[in-house]
Amino acid sequence: MPKFRIEKDSMGELEVPKKALYAAQTQRAVNNFPVSGQPMPEAFIRALLLAKYAAAKANGQLGLIPKKMAKAICKSVDDLLAGNFMQHFPVDVFQTGSGTSSNMNANEVLATLASERYGKPVGANDHINYGQSSNDIIPSSIHISAAIQLEKKLLPALGYLETGIRKKAKEVDQFVKTGRTHLMDAMPVRLSQSLMAWADQLELNIQQLQKIQPDLQSLAQGGTAVGTGINADPEFAAAFNHALSEKTGIPFTPAKNFFTHISCQDTAVSLSGQLKTTAVIIMKMSNDLRWMNSGPLSGLGEIELEALQPGSSIMPGKVNPVIPEAAAMVAAKVMGNDTTVTIAGQSGNFELNVMLPLIASCLLESIELLSNISRLLADKAIATFVVKEEKLKEALSRNPILVTALNPIIGYQKAAEIAKLAYKEGRPIIDVAAEHTDLSKKELKALLDPVKLTKGGVQHQ
Repeated sequence: MPKFRIEKDSMGELEVPKKALYAAQTQRAVNNFPVSGQPMPEAFIRALLLAKYAAAKANGQLGLIPKKMAKAICKSVDDLLAGNFMQHFPVDVFQTGSGTSSNMNANEVLATLASERYGKPVGANDHINYGQSSNDIIPSSIHISAAIQLEKKLLPALGYLETGIRKKAKEVDQFVKTGRTHLMDAMPVRLSQSLMAWADQLELNIQQLQKIQPDLQSLAQGGTAVGTGINADPEFAAAFNHALSEKTGIPFTPAKNFFTHISCQDTAVSLSGQLKTTAVIIMKMSNDLRWMNSGPLSGLGEIELEALQPGSSIMPGKVNPVIPEAAAMVAAKVMGNDTTVTIAGQSGNFELNVMLPLIASCLLESIELLSNISRLLADKAIATFVVKEEKLKEALSRNPILVTALNPIIGYQKAAEIAKLAYKEGRPIIDVAAEHTDLSKKELKALLDPVKLTKGGVQHQ
């Protein structure tokens, strides 16, 4: 039996795998772009199929294609989304900059399935793609996929991490540790204060991501080739967005200006920038965890992260902070993706951006990575670390910087002399201060109580 069949498009005939649901244009893309072996992200293909569903439903309601055909297309989309569909979408990320190959891939697959269901030929261009262009449906699919992943994956994951941090902060509120600025000893802080700073970073970041959502849910669909809406019914954009909103449960709207949404990807660039901010937060948290966990004997050793796996193939007993390390690598990747999206966003020459597949790939990868690592951090680093109280107390008792609390009483210069002497002699600050001031040890213990010092304010005799 032959392994291939002959398909024809406007450029002629070529061989297509016999069992493939796609046809000639998809095969041309497979032949033309053997670049990375990386197909478009599943979240993007899912969004593209949802867009085809909404387009078919809108066209059916407007009488632009037969209603039974529209139903056949919609049912074909549902069937694909309910199963393992990615094998039908082999087109490489590094393809034509408009994403036309991916659009035609979806059109051809749905044409095959809908024709079988409808009992008559359903055209990839004439019916599945009716009232659409790659130039509006690919930008729309970028927005749709990112909006869905943001709403249903990233925001819940970040919220989960924030909640986990706040819960842990309550559990460790009684522990006081040496604060650090420039990685050097500073005034004491409660461990909960450090954690709540992370939680508030996340809260602010979540708020910024939520502000982007309305722009992300505004779609180019209806602008067709260049933004004029050629070959699209005047009511198509509204009907499309209504059908898509019903299908996804997310309120999508037509863009106020189709030209803007087709020629540029400013919203995607903005979202990528905020994802970079998320990555910065993840990196900061990861590094703090690694430092606090360092040692355990010759480092800070303030906390002990959960032991998840052996840390060395040669050093027995070594355990490493693997989750924070993975999180730091995620952050680095997201920062790199943002640079790529920034460059790609500049490629909106005249009426069309021509790096759309790359933008989709980087944006969705960043969302996916940040979503997954946020839950891992919450469950396998934040929730499970153990505080090493004796190590905290030991460092606090030897911290000459506590003398800062005496500034209002003995003055900065005298306090500096006492601190330097305590450093030089390696003695507790209370002992040195008792010898070089008129303050009693009882007074000094009250003034230099680390718990009181975490509450700020001027200390009085």
